[in-house]
Amino acid sequence: MSKISLLVAGAFFMEFLDATILAPALPLMAQSMGVEATALGVGVSIYTLTIAVFILPSGWLLERFGARAVFTCAIVVFTLGSIACGFSNAPLTFAAARALQGLGGAMMVPVGRVIVLRTTDKSDLMRAIALITWPGLTAPLVAAPLGGYLAGAYSWRAIFFVNVPLGVLGALLALAWTPSIPPAPSKPFDAVGFGLAGGALALALVALDQVAGPGGEGKAALLFLLAAGLAGLFALHMRRAAQPIVSLRPLAYVSFRAALTWGLIARVAISAVPFALPLMFEIGMGYSAVAAGLTLTPLFVGDIGIKPLTTPILRRFGFRRVLVGNALVQALTLLAVASLSLDTPKPLLFALLGVSGASRSLHFTSLGTLPFADVPPEEMNMASLLFSVSFQASIAFGIGFGAAAIAIGSGLFPVPALAAFRFAFVAFAALMIIAAAGHARLPADAGAAVTRPRAEA
Repeated sequence: MSKISLLVAGAFFMEFLDATILAPALPLMAQSMGVEATALGVGVSIYTLTIAVFILPSGWLLERFGARAVFTCAIVVFTLGSIACGFSNAPLTFAAARALQGLGGAMMVPVGRVIVLRTTDKSDLMRAIALITWPGLTAPLVAAPLGGYLAGAYSWRAIFFVNVPLGVLGALLALAWTPSIPPAPSKPFDAVGFGLAGGALALALVALDQVAGPGGEGKAALLFLLAAGLAGLFALHMRRAAQPIVSLRPLAYVSFRAALTWGLIARVAISAVPFALPLMFEIGMGYSAVAAGLTLTPLFVGDIGIKPLTTPILRRFGFRRVLVGNALVQALTLLAVASLSLDTPKPLLFALLGVSGASRSLHFTSLGTLPFADVPPEEMNMASLLFSVSFQASIAFGIGFGAAAIAIGSGLFPVPALAAFRFAFVAFAALMIIAAAGHARLPADAGAAVTRPRAEA
């Protein structure tokens, strides 16, 4: 595996880790700042929101300044944001620092992926994508116990300061290892398109957050309508603009289109699990925070354990059969989680979570590789941008959907608390069944360009 793939995977891990590592440290942060923990909630959400919105101009920056400069600057900005977070003493400055962190993360995501895609042969693409996909799966699982440990053993500021040496090393390695992908001919920045698309995405994410809150249904409906209106205006703008901020050309490829549409639904369900599962263990089953975090270990083991088998499985069965079969396996494991109780034997629980982790990992890797199987090199930049927006949105929407499903379940089944989580996991399983039906529409040879061994590719 190339050095640059390892570096991109490390950068992604830092970004995904910082999206969820704060939750256990919020009470200590609030205490040190003299505020309520809820006052720091915006610092958690603004990070993901900034990444989702500012991914949009990253493609223009890549074409304007080149891969090495943008990727290195992204790591530097992320590191500076981490330093600012560590020195924050008030909710407002903390939120601003988190936004700076998110800005750096927004540039790292698509640019790092483009570098890997542009420098990897089709026959090696599955291995490269498997490597840079694991941060999105494993980081949320280790975030809670790691955040709790750093905050308790040292200080909540250590959560951010540990990024500093990693960021400095990453920036130096980015300068040394990033291959030369020169800038493209300059084109004007589509500020109108950025405002419309970014506004629609931001409003949709905030609307999901409102659904999970008490009495927020009316606000959520209004925000969704506004988001839909901005999305409609953006669609009109794309038809009229000479050089819109996002091009839909990669959607002409069946494999790319399927991975972004049905794949988005699957990733929403998959991304909701690490959010909802520890809450289910803590609130629904009475586990301590530490015990809930440790119980997630089999998910991590399953995720890592399946990695060496991912490429052989895809080469043996192909993308369509793997995605359809695995989506159904994932749906069954989610339904099994919905049936858990305090009487469930621990070996059975751990085995179930291990299978679920392996299934999640295989699905994420498949959906991360398939979109780029048929896209030519000259369109990889825009394909990576569209995929990155979809990927980041799916993670944010997954957390929002998970919170909303739990909130709705609490309203339908107020007692016992476990019933609300069972409702949520049944909803997650329903999404995976819908995704399986969509995956079944793929051509039998979808993604064959990357599943053929090198000699045949």
